[in-house]
Amino acid sequence: MAQSTEFQPLDYTRYDFKDPETYKVRTVRGLTREIIEQISDLKNEPDWVRQYRLRAYEHFLECPIPDWGPDLTAIDFDAYTYYANPLAEGETKKKWEDLPADIRNTFDKLGIPKAERDYFGGVGAQYDSGTVYHKIREDLVQKGVLFTDTDTAVKEYPEIVKKYFGKVIPYNDNKFAALNSAVWSGGSFVYVPPGVDVGIPLQAYFRINAKNVGQFERTLIIADKGAKVHYVEGCTAPIYSTDSLHAAVVEVVAEPYSKVRYTTVQNWSKNVYNLVTKRAAAYENALVEWVDGNMGSKITMKYPSVYLKGRGARADILSVAFASEGQIIDSGAKAVHSAPDTSSKIVSKSIAIRGGQTSYRGLLHVAKGATGVKAAVRCDALLPDDSSRSDTYPYNEIHESDATITHEAVVGKIGEEQIFYLMSRGLNESDAIHLILMGFLAEFAKELPVDYALELNRLIQLEMTGAVG
Repeated sequence: MAQSTEFQPLDYTRYDFKDPETYKVRTVRGLTREIIEQISDLKNEPDWVRQYRLRAYEHFLECPIPDWGPDLTAIDFDAYTYYANPLAEGETKKKWEDLPADIRNTFDKLGIPKAERDYFGGVGAQYDSGTVYHKIREDLVQKGVLFTDTDTAVKEYPEIVKKYFGKVIPYNDNKFAALNSAVWSGGSFVYVPPGVDVGIPLQAYFRINAKNVGQFERTLIIADKGAKVHYVEGCTAPIYSTDSLHAAVVEVVAEPYSKVRYTTVQNWSKNVYNLVTKRAAAYENALVEWVDGNMGSKITMKYPSVYLKGRGARADILSVAFASEGQIIDSGAKAVHSAPDTSSKIVSKSIAIRGGQTSYRGLLHVAKGATGVKAAVRCDALLPDDSSRSDTYPYNEIHESDATITHEAVVGKIGEEQIFYLMSRGLNESDAIHLILMGFLAEFAKELPVDYALELNRLIQLEMTGAVG
């Protein structure tokens, strides 16, 4: 067999470009009560939101940094800018051509609004702290579907927002949820009326542009009784020598008999701390599907969670992590069964190369009284070389004896015989490796919209060439 070639670094040029830092509104660096008040003043928010921010800020100060998982002690919270908006607050555009040219060009390079024209029912675009563009198809508007940024929703749909905001993820859930609750800006708000099937996905795209800026979007998705919706998001940032911070909160509510699919593919640059809290509540006979892809970032900590609160509720979570040199992807999933006859399936796939580290960290909880539960967890890790690492940290808390629980974990390498077989069929070594990897990720890729699946394929092909270690 031919000599193994070296892994080549990812060609990040599609994402690693920077616009001039021209912002109409930007707070000074650092996090103080005065900054929180200033953000609320800029947004002209109702008093209940201001008070929520301030309570969250006090809890953030009191709450320690997590002492489990990756080391986060190097984070200097006073080094970041917590609000930077290229437009004046409230200037979200409805027409693409109304955006400033540099912002429009940025999203054009990333495939927006091509995705809107070709595939999606609605598109939102956030640039640092500002939601710069939002649009939804008129036929969905006629069905009563609401899709806007969360800042706008606070003002235009206050009754819906107050009913659900902070109920799935309270501000005191963890330190980074508290941080988001104090300084949040932008994010998506989706409400689908009872019985309405959105039919085609809604998309949001989040872009960090400025140096040392944090992005703290707040997303709230509600599918009312019997409704169906698919929400897709993507995220990128340019490479800087200093760090950026991304700490989002996503709350999903699946009312009885509804179906929600949440798909996210994040390809942050390797200077971003990606520390997010994402959780769904599923009620009677509701289904929540979570398709979660994690590439890039310096450190990622993300564990999509579904709380099964009604009889017959179901959760299906598929999580993928890809870590290379200098990266730690600590991801996984949680399924909390608090009602009878609920079911969940968690599938985790990870690849670590060139010294990268991946971890699956998951929780499977069956509460007392939640009889008839069925749950399955499968963790598959691929280590193509000898310098990388993959760990599994499963936590099972089962309080009912009739629960049916399975857990399976497999760590493997790419065998030389696999490569030899493919090369004997005419592939070169690099293409053989790529084919094996895409086969490993096929379960994930087939769940993505076409554009995202093609992009995943391209990224994997660029990230890895050549052979086993």
